[in-house]
Amino acid sequence: MNQLYPLKFKPIFKEKIWGGQNLKLRLNKNIPSGKKIGESWELSGIDENISVVANGFLEGNELTELIEVYMGDIVGERIYEKFGTEFPLLIKYIDANEALSIQVHPDDNLAFERHKASGKTEMWYIIDCKKDAELISGFNHEMDKSHYLMHLNKNEIQQIVNYEKVKQGDVFFIPAGRIHAIGAGIVLAEIQQTSDITYRIFDWNRKDEKGNYRELHTEQALDVIDFKKYDSYKTTYHSVPNISSPILSARYFQTNILEFDQTIEKNYNQLDCFVIYMCIEGKFEIEYDESEKITVKKGETILIPAVLEHLSLNPVVRSKLLEVYIPEQENEK
Repeated sequence: MNQLYPLKFKPIFKEKIWGGQNLKLRLNKNIPSGKKIGESWELSGIDENISVVANGFLEGNELTELIEVYMGDIVGERIYEKFGTEFPLLIKYIDANEALSIQVHPDDNLAFERHKASGKTEMWYIIDCKKDAELISGFNHEMDKSHYLMHLNKNEIQQIVNYEKVKQGDVFFIPAGRIHAIGAGIVLAEIQQTSDITYRIFDWNRKDEKGNYRELHTEQALDVIDFKKYDSYKTTYHSVPNISSPILSARYFQTNILEFDQTIEKNYNQLDCFVIYMCIEGKFEIEYDESEKITVKKGETILIPAVLEHLSLNPVVRSKLLEVYIPEQENEK
């Protein structure tokens, strides 16, 4: 069997009512001109949307096929033991040319009960945004079901949600149950559980190209929403140059940021998990298997198989990447 290597995948583009062309302008994505592309699914194990390898001798193979063949060598023994052939994360770039609907996602228990699927906890890293862009995360004061429904039925939900002004580099954690919406003029990286379950609460009274309102999920969302108000909705972190700096540690994923202008040696021999790099600035080379190299540029996402424990990251220019994996404690429960 040939040696595994860092794997690139063909992006899966999703046309959305709120999408635009910014994934081409900001992240070099080869999206069709004139199309409202809202999402680029970089790495997906979702049924009907399985990522396909774009480089090397495995080109053309689906991600789930690779896991069937290579098992723990590609995802890590502990990950394979827990998830089998399902890839446990969904990795996206999102272009909110217009605001997304206000929505909420169920947790694992409710998602399994209703849909025989995983719940959806996610995080956002703001790559680019217009001046004064904002998003919605949670409520702006303590809420309960009856007051929430009163505002919803009066078409006044905008009055009770929490707005956050955003800038490049901001991070937001969106656990299952938290109402949220990405505002207009934001391009971000989204890291989430493998789930495509969304309950749409409010869609700004807009209609699609056929004059129809999009479906809302008012009843399904009621049992999901966390009505508490929290002191802070933005994740604080400190980035140290040339060191993988943690920006978010969650049960389902760990995300670090690495800004580097010198060679970085990576040793993953204690991790027993795949690693994902999302290149959000610059261009760098991954050196692996002694002298093999692969180049990664801005807007590209790459999967490092678990069996590749030792890597060198060589910047062609100053670069910035998100480093994503599943922390060990999640699998010790």
